[in-house]
Amino acid sequence: MSGNTSRLKAVEYITSRQPTAVEQTESLDDIWAIDVFNLAKMEKALSKGAFDSIKKTIQTGDALDAETAEEVAEAMKVWALAKGVKFFSHIFYPMTNATAEKHDAFIVTDLDGGAISKFNGSLLIKGEPDGSSFPNGGIRVTNAARGYTAWDPSSPAYVMRTENGTTLMIPCVFASWTGEALDKKIPLLRSNAAMNTAAQKVLSLMGESEIAPLNSSCGAEQEYFLVDSKFANARPDLLLAGRTLFGAAPAKGQEFDDHYFGAIPSRVQVYMQDAEDQLYRLGIPAKTHHNEVAPGQFEIAPYFEAANVAADHQQLLMTVLQNTAKAHGFICLMHEKPFAGINGSGKHVNWSVGNSTQGNLLDPGHTPEENLNFLLFCGAVIRGVHMYGPLLRAVIASASNDHRLGANEAPPAILSVYLGGQLESVFEDIKAGKLAPTDDGGIMDLGLSQIINFKRDSGDRNRTSPFAFTGNRFEFRAVGSSQSVSGPLIAMNTMLADSLDWIAAKLEAELSGGAEKTAAVITVLKELMSLHGNAVFGGDGYSAEWHEMAVKERGLKNLPTSADALPYLQDESIVKLFESTGVLTPVELESRYEIYAEQYLLSIEVEAKLVVDIAKTLIYPAAISYLTELSAAGSGMENMGITLDNATAKIIASEANAMMAAVVELSEAMEKETFSSTEEHMQYVAKTIRALMDKVRVHADTLECEVADILWPLPKYQEMLFIK
Repeated sequence: MSGNTSRLKAVEYITSRQPTAVEQTESLDDIWAIDVFNLAKMEKALSKGAFDSIKKTIQTGDALDAETAEEVAEAMKVWALAKGVKFFSHIFYPMTNATAEKHDAFIVTDLDGGAISKFNGSLLIKGEPDGSSFPNGGIRVTNAARGYTAWDPSSPAYVMRTENGTTLMIPCVFASWTGEALDKKIPLLRSNAAMNTAAQKVLSLMGESEIAPLNSSCGAEQEYFLVDSKFANARPDLLLAGRTLFGAAPAKGQEFDDHYFGAIPSRVQVYMQDAEDQLYRLGIPAKTHHNEVAPGQFEIAPYFEAANVAADHQQLLMTVLQNTAKAHGFICLMHEKPFAGINGSGKHVNWSVGNSTQGNLLDPGHTPEENLNFLLFCGAVIRGVHMYGPLLRAVIASASNDHRLGANEAPPAILSVYLGGQLESVFEDIKAGKLAPTDDGGIMDLGLSQIINFKRDSGDRNRTSPFAFTGNRFEFRAVGSSQSVSGPLIAMNTMLADSLDWIAAKLEAELSGGAEKTAAVITVLKELMSLHGNAVFGGDGYSAEWHEMAVKERGLKNLPTSADALPYLQDESIVKLFESTGVLTPVELESRYEIYAEQYLLSIEVEAKLVVDIAKTLIYPAAISYLTELSAAGSGMENMGITLDNATAKIIASEANAMMAAVVELSEAMEKETFSSTEEHMQYVAKTIRALMDKVRVHADTLECEVADILWPLPKYQEMLFIK
């Protein structure tokens, strides 16, 4: 089917599509975690000794003995077979932001050729995917390729249902034969352990006697776009790159501010309810969904969970959203900027730290004494962001997120901390050597008798801040929508561990010198703020004044592209941070730099090839076809003594020629292969290739506004964004 025919038929099909038949959704009580082999199901299936052992492992990280693993494996198999499962899979998260699965059958044959179900502890604990077939940064090569997956008991196994059947999914880590981490889970678990060790030191010095293991928590707000699959299938750029490489702005975009929190289109509502029912069956606490700012953009936000489980659930959530979209005739776009000129998509990561004895340590109290632990942990975050801002920028670096950062819907690439007016003044007081009581926000009185007065938060929100305190947690707003949350969580946990170690050493010195506890805290935090207070900023993060002041006066880094940010993974201070905390060895960190740099280069290479291909094979022929029609019409009119204005034809001819000249320039630039370093290569694609791609697009988008609508081959923005 020709390009324009495909587009026009897509519009016809979608506009005449009958509503999807809707069944009453099942009650939450009936479906919650029904497909999860969680502690509740383990308690029923295991002996008391085995259950107590696996529960302790899950809650405290204690080692699990082989005998218990064997009993868990048998119980898991029985539970899964009762659900019709025939296959099990070790599921893991390689360094691609994707999910990997290796499926094995429960079935083996006996000596007589009969089939038996087999699943023992050794199969549960260990698998062997090829470590050289995933991005590994040189850790594994073809002639030394062995890799291991190993069961992570702290994240529950579950049954994944598809149209083709059900599979038992076992969350795992992925490591090389030589022991290096090849995934995102191992460093996340290590980072939490490092944070726990450092936090325990601080709390012990603060006089806490009972201290349960600490864990970080995560709640990630997932933004995404929905486009009808008929449109998406007619857009090679959407299918292969996840974003539109061409597309003129529609007459109406988001300037009316009428989409955010608007009524959800009925077809989308049906899709959301279907997806959420699946999420509930998997024990994923999807809490909120709504229209986002841009047309065709939506958000789903789960309730917070322990970081490791939250990271697994986030990957699973993306899978469910994308698979369910296909069933409803949509494509779910996770790309950070699928459409130029309107808001892109992020994944705001809400992060806190706490335990069962001290609670949430980022939740402030009402008196200075109550606030001491909170202020120490909050101060640790401030120090971490100041010292390791380039790291935080590097872990959110991708070719796709570069399009979003710094735009009006996303924070800038300069990492700073927003505390809110009240909390910022507290730290200013500390810097001056005093600690005043904390006031709350007071009561909000709207002057309407029918509206109940309610408690106002102690601080406002700042959407321009990349790292904002929001009452009892920090919100890392710069994370991209397509990214795994593991990378940001690893960085945050590790920087916190380092800062808490620094605080513990300073605090211990003050206390051993005879200082009273409150005075010691003030002394330590005063020094911290004098060294690292430059990271705190409560103003407009979009302003040119801040961009200049941040760099020139405060010494912060402005790293607008991934090419600028990723090399910091090789910085001596970052290498030392990960090595000293035991989160990543220098070899493991170097491998991640190599992988992320490669992913960046390959992403832009794919886009550049698509720009050339689409411009030459779809857009240019459409322009020539229209020129041919105009020429024939003009000749016909002249024969009748009528002269038509040829301004449109001249514009089309000029823009078509300019576009093809830019295509040639881009093609020639893509042929460059010799670079002195990976850094040079990344800078080349960031500054040269990307600029030439944009040059082609300018002419192509002009042609879209000149060529007859019936001839234009690609579904247009107004169609993809507004026709649902």
